[in-house]
Amino acid sequence: MNSRRWPTILLAVLAISAPFLLVLGLWLGGHPNSLPAPLRDVFVDQQIADINEAMTDIERNYYRKPKQSKLTDDAINGAVVGLKDRFSNYFDAKQYASFLESTSGAFSGIGLDVLGDPAGLKIQRVIPGAPAARAGLVAGDLVIAVNGASIAGKSSDAATALIKGPPGTLVTLTISSDGKRRIVKVRRARIEVPVVASTVESVKGVKYGIDRLSSFTSGAHGELRQAIDSQLKAGAKAIILDLRGNGGGLLDEAVLVASIFIPDGTIVSTDGRTRERQVYKATGGAISTKIPVAVLTDKGTASASEIVAAALSERGRAKIIGTPTFGKGVFQEVMRLSSGGALDITVGEYFTPGGRNLGGGGVKQGKGITPGMTAADLPKTTVDEAIQAAILQLRKQLDATP
Repeated sequence: MNSRRWPTILLAVLAISAPFLLVLGLWLGGHPNSLPAPLRDVFVDQQIADINEAMTDIERNYYRKPKQSKLTDDAINGAVVGLKDRFSNYFDAKQYASFLESTSGAFSGIGLDVLGDPAGLKIQRVIPGAPAARAGLVAGDLVIAVNGASIAGKSSDAATALIKGPPGTLVTLTISSDGKRRIVKVRRARIEVPVVASTVESVKGVKYGIDRLSSFTSGAHGELRQAIDSQLKAGAKAIILDLRGNGGGLLDEAVLVASIFIPDGTIVSTDGRTRERQVYKATGGAISTKIPVAVLTDKGTASASEIVAAALSERGRAKIIGTPTFGKGVFQEVMRLSSGGALDITVGEYFTPGGRNLGGGGVKQGKGITPGMTAADLPKTTVDEAIQAAILQLRKQLDATP
């Protein structure tokens, strides 16, 4: 045969077989097990194909018609639960809307500050006058179920999303306290969260600015800076930043809050498997470094709060007073899905200016920050012992200043 005829013959064969190859490819895409093993790895992602096949089989063959949207939500949620990471969540569209609301500083709920607990949610603080306060809930109570469904093992974000809902609607909580359980029904309302509660206290002729920061929601740094500027203008000689019960929030807000006190240099750094190392530095415009600062912490001080406390401590800008912090060393990113829901998953670890990670390795809880001075507010007394300890420490620093 004349070798110069080969290209013509080959082109003819390809032209004839192109439609056949297309049909074959489509058929094999839906029947991946029909492919030889080497080709299956090349042409089909077996794991994705298995998931699609299983979802299709459930939808077509289950004895009752499942709701497709719920099937998808459950499948994604199951994948996130399988990570065994208490800080990672899947939010369906409704839960994601509630999550966005909570980071804005105003939301519809019952008015609680909580800390994640293996059994549910530990109440850290009840907002005065909020529905939770009127229902008799107090700090120390443990929420173990919402509307009859256990929240054990759920992340704090996922569990609190269940408590939130439209104003005027009821939510039923199962509360554990002192070994006893009780059922409490609370009517939700629009909650305006006081992000910053500030006062000026005068002790022996010296004024101290006391600022309680409840969360690192959008704009929190601006409110805090405004409060501190007002206190300094009123004659405050030192500042107490109260981060007790503050479970964190936005990383950018943590950097901005730390920048109120630290004039320059590193605040925190982050690193992750698919995230390049990033160093966050002070943004400038800090208050005078001659103004002494104390930071109050407890077990509810976590995440962004720990970033701020560690930065101020390691950069020599503040004394830490209270009890050890939570010990979280990872950070999450929220990834919006086309369904309207979102993934809020751990993507890396953060490190203090000194290079420490406050966690226990990966998503494990660590020792956190150990205060230089131990102090705690005793609930049976009328004074806040931690604030008194902070004032005593700051007075020593003021007296030592030339």
